[in-house]
Formats: sequence, structure tokens, C-alpha cells
Amino acid sequence: MTVASGTLSATPKSRGPWATALRRLLRDRAAVFALFIFVLIVVLCLLAPVYAAWANTDPFTSTLDAVVHINGQDVPVMEQSTEGLGLGYTPIGPTWQIGNYFLGADNQGRDVMARLLYGGLNSLLIAGMATVVTLFFATLLGLAAGFFGGIIDTLISRFLDILWAFPVYLLAISLSIVLIAQGLNLGIITIESGSLWLPIFIIGVVYVPYVARPIRGQVLALRESDFVLAAIGLGVPSYRILLRDILPNVSTTLIVFVPIMMALNMITESALSFLSIGVQPPDASWGTIIQDGQNLLYTRPMVALAPGIAIVITVLALNVLGDGLRDALDPRSKIRIGRS
Repeated sequence: MTVASGTLSATPKSRGPWATALRRLLRDRAAVFALFIFVLIVVLCLLAPVYAAWANTDPFTSTLDAVVHINGQDVPVMEQSTEGLGLGYTPIGPTWQIGNYFLGADNQGRDVMARLLYGGLNSLLIAGMATVVTLFFATLLGLAAGFFGGIIDTLISRFLDILWAFPVYLLAISLSIVLIAQGLNLGIITIESGSLWLPIFIIGVVYVPYVARPIRGQVLALRESDFVLAAIGLGVPSYRILLRDILPNVSTTLIVFVPIMMALNMITESALSFLSIGVQPPDASWGTIIQDGQNLLYTRPMVALAPGIAIVITVLALNVLGDGLRDALDPRSKIRIGRS
């Protein structure tokens, strides 16, 4: 049988699952906009050293006697108070001039804009690294408990139940109070009390049960699937089944958890730093800047409002992005963190 030339059309190439998910995500305008906002915030924070050098300011050094040039006049950064008996000094307010105390100064004469960028850099770093810690340990525990079952599942599940029994903020505050003075010493791993790795470790650990339990449930379902049972029947080693068959199937869940956990970790870090048990001086974060501006709410509210607004925008962008990723990777997924 002969086929006339040109009567056969090329078979359309099917898209892979990742390409399909990317296409769904790009169709979600809210998620794309949220991703743009988050990337913009990250880029601005990464430019913190550039901004500080351009503005010729050190956001970690008190400058009580500094003078700023505004509209052709030299204005002291710390102004004599005009309230009550006129005692004390009030920091200069926002000049709205980029590179020239744009958001004003705090009670130590430091540039709030420069501190906002540096604080955002630390907040994003802690939230991101704590998310890596959470997902790493949660994946290990969830895979082991769901795949091997038996006594291993019992021990891991009871351990997760113990962590789950503590309210997350109470557990984080308790660990921070205990470790903030003496640091953490785990033999080969030592974390100094003022290190950023301390809040990273604390925040990363307290959220492990909230990720490990959904992973365990998904692995339990995959453990009974035909392709896993066939691999077990053929004598394939357990580690190969976990790495090649099960882990790729839970990877979409882990990806969805990334922005969700980053948002939760950022809020937790800000709360701990506001209570002085998170990021320690001379480092700064958005939580510590809010604490610095607590006593200036009535005179210079922008000191506390600026980092608060930054937290709200970043967390909102991460949550919208997380919803978009969930819908793109698995529209039927009902991932929820649970109680917090």
C-alpha cells in the first residue's frame, strides 16, 4: 500500500510533566507577579552593600553627630527634642532622597534604608536556609517512616508526635532562650551563640513535623503502588527504589513546600528577633529593626513600619507563589501545613 506524499501530518510532540507545569504556572498571572515581586526584593537586598557604599553610610555603626545635606542646608541626623522639657534627641525623619537617609534614621543615627536592605538579606538567608534544613530532615524521616514501616515508622512517628505536641512558637522560643547564651555543641558541629546558623537550625527543626507527616503519608501510598511492588519483587535494593522511584514522585510536594515554608520561617525569624532571641547584634534583620523602632512609633514611625511592610509584601508574595506552584504541579493536591 502506498501513501500519497503530504497526506501524513507530523505527530505533535507531547510535553513532559515539568514543561506542562511551567506552562500552567506562566498562565497564572498572580503567581507570576508574586514571583516577580519576590525576585525584586531579593535583588534589592543583595544590593545592600552597593547602596551602603553609594550612600557613604555604615548601617551598623552609631552616627549620633552626623550631618546630612538636605535642600542646600546641613541638618543634624539627631535633632534636639522639641517635646516636653526638650530633653534627648529625635532622629531625622525620611528625606525621600535615595542615598541620603531615604527612610530617616533610627535612635542611633543609622540609615534605616541601608539597615532595611541588610536586614532583609539576613531575613531571606535565614528563611531560605531554614527551609533547606526543614525539607532535608523531613524528607529523610518521611521516606524512612513511610517506606520501611514497622518499628522504624513507630519510632519516627512518635518522635514527630512529640515535636508536634509543642506549639511551634513556644518550642522555638524555648530553644532560642536555652541556646542563645551558650550556642550549640553537637560534637563535630559547633554553632556559636551569635551565629546566624543558630536561628537557622532552631527554625528549621521546629517545622520538621509539619512537612515530614505529609511526606510520610505520600510515601505510604507509593509503597503499595504497582511499580514499587514490582521493584521490590525483582530484588532492587531499597536505596535505589527510594532514590529512583519514590523520591521523584514526592519532589513536586517538596517544591510546593519551599515558598510556603519560607514564608512561615520568615515570620518566625522576625518574631524571635523582635524578642531579642533571634538575630543578635551587630547583625540585623527585619525583626530587629522593628524592635529598634518600637520606641519611635509616635515620632518616627517609618523605622518600624518599613520592615513590617517588607515582611507583609514578601510573605504575601511567597504564599501566592506557593498556591500557584501547587496548582501548576498538581491541581488535585490539597497540601496544607496544618496547625501552626
